[in-house]
Amino acid sequence: MLNIVALGGGTGLSIILRGLKEISPNIAAVVTVADDGGGSGVLRADLGMLPPGDVRNCILALANKEPILQDLFQYRFAEGRLKGQNFGNLMIAAMVGISDSFEAAIKKISDIFAITGVVLPVSEENIILYAQLSDGATVAGESNIPLEAFKRSASIERIWIEPGEAHTGEQVLDHIKHADMIVLGPGSLFTSIIPNLLIGQVAEAINESAAPVYYISNLMTQPGETDGKTAVEHLQLILDHTELKHIDFLVANSGDISPEIISRYQREEATPVTFCEKDRAYLKACNIELIEGDFVEVKKGYVRHDALKISEALMKNLERVYNPDEQN
Repeated sequence: MLNIVALGGGTGLSIILRGLKEISPNIAAVVTVADDGGGSGVLRADLGMLPPGDVRNCILALANKEPILQDLFQYRFAEGRLKGQNFGNLMIAAMVGISDSFEAAIKKISDIFAITGVVLPVSEENIILYAQLSDGATVAGESNIPLEAFKRSASIERIWIEPGEAHTGEQVLDHIKHADMIVLGPGSLFTSIIPNLLIGQVAEAINESAAPVYYISNLMTQPGETDGKTAVEHLQLILDHTELKHIDFLVANSGDISPEIISRYQREEATPVTFCEKDRAYLKACNIELIEGDFVEVKKGYVRHDALKISEALMKNLERVYNPDEQN
């Protein structure tokens, strides 16, 4: 069975996990802990715990329990003092209270939901994300960075974490060491994907791994983070802002997105992530292979990655990587 390591956060990672679990049960989802917004941010501030939201979404993506239990885990209170808070977040907070560590609590929750694979926080340290913008401003906090960048019409020039020497867990390093495939993204580039790679041990472990590294580009740009950036520019930003030395494959959408959907996103200052012949030339020069296809799925008027199609494309590519003679 393939050993897959997927790193990221937000909704992007949880979506792709639903496809990856169809091709292998040996999945390690490594999740960012820089989130400080929403209900997760409230629990982080009140209880001094790591943010549970991204971890919760990944557990649900890999869950194999009854839908009612999953619905309960996703339930969000609509009124009262708990308005806006998610029951799953509270359940994780309670489990942290009776466990020796955040990682141990996630393991217990994962067992309850009989998940495929494991979900691991990238670190158990209280990590804060910082960014320096092109206008010289310094912004603290994962949720503040894109908002400030957009408000100031400034780009992110530098991004870092504190503590700068934050460590990851031995489980994360072990999974990367034994990986057959390492997947980055999709997800918010500066606030979900790059924060994992800012932990030196993680980037070093990936650099030392023999597994091919795949970056799944976003479908749409994100205001304040990747305005106007192509798929290749997304990839370049990862390499420019981290110690990661290589990405072997870029997975990008070449399918059409309807004008109506594009118009809706444009009202939110987002546009489709594209690539052109110049990008193809760059990839060829850097020995990075492009995996393209119609990877778009539309749900309730929003574009999402088609996790099954992407996972099938990854599997087909990986078979060629490990068995090149059989493809001739």
